[in-house]
Amino acid sequence: MANISIFGIGYVGVVAAACLAKDGHKVIAVDVDRGKIDAINAAISPIVENGLDALVKEVVEAGRLEATDDVQYAINHSDASFVCVGTPSAADGSVGLKYVESACENIGRAIAAKPSFHSVIIRSTIVPGSTEGTCIPTLERFSGKSAGADFGVGYYPEFLRESTAIEDYYDPGLIVFGALEEKTAAILKEINEPLNCHIHSVDVRTAEMVKYTSNTWRAVKVTYANEIGNIAKACGLDGQTVMEILCSDQKVNISPYFMRPGFAFGGSCLPKDVRALRYLAQSKDVAAPLLHAVLEANEAQIAKAERMVRDAGAKKVGFVGVSFKPGTDDLRESPLAELASRLIKGGMGVEFYDPYVHEAYANENSTAGRGNDVVPDLASRIVPELKELIARSDAIVVGNLYKDTVDELGKVSGSKPMVDLTRLRRDLTSAGSYEGICW
Repeated sequence: MANISIFGIGYVGVVAAACLAKDGHKVIAVDVDRGKIDAINAAISPIVENGLDALVKEVVEAGRLEATDDVQYAINHSDASFVCVGTPSAADGSVGLKYVESACENIGRAIAAKPSFHSVIIRSTIVPGSTEGTCIPTLERFSGKSAGADFGVGYYPEFLRESTAIEDYYDPGLIVFGALEEKTAAILKEINEPLNCHIHSVDVRTAEMVKYTSNTWRAVKVTYANEIGNIAKACGLDGQTVMEILCSDQKVNISPYFMRPGFAFGGSCLPKDVRALRYLAQSKDVAAPLLHAVLEANEAQIAKAERMVRDAGAKKVGFVGVSFKPGTDDLRESPLAELASRLIKGGMGVEFYDPYVHEAYANENSTAGRGNDVVPDLASRIVPELKELIARSDAIVVGNLYKDTVDELGKVSGSKPMVDLTRLRRDLTSAGSYEGICW
């Protein structure tokens, strides 16, 4: 078993830390946020994710997971460090590397004072060439040592989906990594060998590119499905039926998860990764019209939903869901939050029913409302009960599908204006006061 330090107690970091600790590895989580550190050391998950509370409690109480802000302690007591910090878009759309650089700088200083070999493994999403062009020079500059000889370097992207992260960790669809030397590659092989998935060991740049290819492909699939859904509806057809039939062709390996007409994509990965890959193409003087079109089409889907809500003529609207997808409290680039923000700016009253966001605020998590930079006074707009939201609203926007809301919402779908962006039931199509975005 390995001793591992994880830099960044965000979504990827805390899930990876808990799962690695469950597998028997000794894990030290490192962050500058005292709230996150204290939460983990108290055996409490700092984020809302299915099954994570119990898992964090289990591994902390077993003595296999701890958290600290002491970088030198973490480096001295681990064989490898995983860098799991965020890479938000820069103002020009390029990948933002300031947190990765900062982590590498701190790790480099600590490696300088450590006599034994140490591996640095980047898990943050970064465009091809970033490990070689930014991470390695930063580590070498602050450690005074040489990558591949005095310390190891690898790139190991994650493919976890929020709300199913633990399940995805133990049942992965893809494992890929690159390493400069065998010691780092051996650690990554050891971690992944128990999993039932083929391991792709490649060069670092290929591993970086695979991550972006995966994320942008999902974004393209969402946009394509929405365009088909919009065209189908205009022809009097059911776009979801069309796409379900298309996805039944398993010979071309279509994943139906993203090929479902509905609302815009959002979250911490797809929007920024499409922007970053588009910027990379521009910097290489490579035409990328589809990547431009993906972002334009995604924006058009938000604008379409805004028109639909305004056409309902309501003064007060209740949103079912505000996070970027059901099953998480993450609001980073949530299209529902963006839609609500536009309605609020136009003078409309907006409130939300979202059990996961409500849970984060109710538990006073230090990350409650994480990623929200568009909805003012979000906490005061959260309504804890669905029935209360329905009673207080002139119209309902169904943004995220929660199974326990289907019956209650179905009862009012024919009597109260409803804009459905996800589809409550397959028998519902646009008629009367009910309007589906793609059906």
